[in-house]
Amino acid sequence: MSEHHPNQAVALTYDGKSAPFISASGGSELAEEIIRIAREHEVPIYENPQLVDILARLEVGDEIPELLYRTIAEIIAFVYMLKGKTPAGFDTDTSPHNHVLNGPDTPTDTTP
Repeated sequence: MSEHHPNQAVALTYDGKSAPFISASGGSELAEEIIRIAREHEVPIYENPQLVDILARLEVGDEIPELLYRTIAEIIAFVYMLKGKTPAGFDTDTSPHNHVLNGPDTPTDTTP
């Protein structure tokens, strides 16, 4: 059985106040190191090659593009739920299978 070696890894940092930003990015050995450190600190790892390809074009310190806000918000919300937490703006009044993030453009009524 061969060990999986990532070609690219990107780490995001989110403080809850501003947009998430790239805190680490790299390929080959650096990608392996980013993943090793994440695992060491029990940071959840989300694997999505297409998303990594987009984020890897950014520089360390760059905020994620507005186009990715919803995608990243859904990932962050999922990570919060895995840790038993609820992110700010998360609508807990909806069905457990239909959680939504509330925002200025997000309707709060989810009835069909």
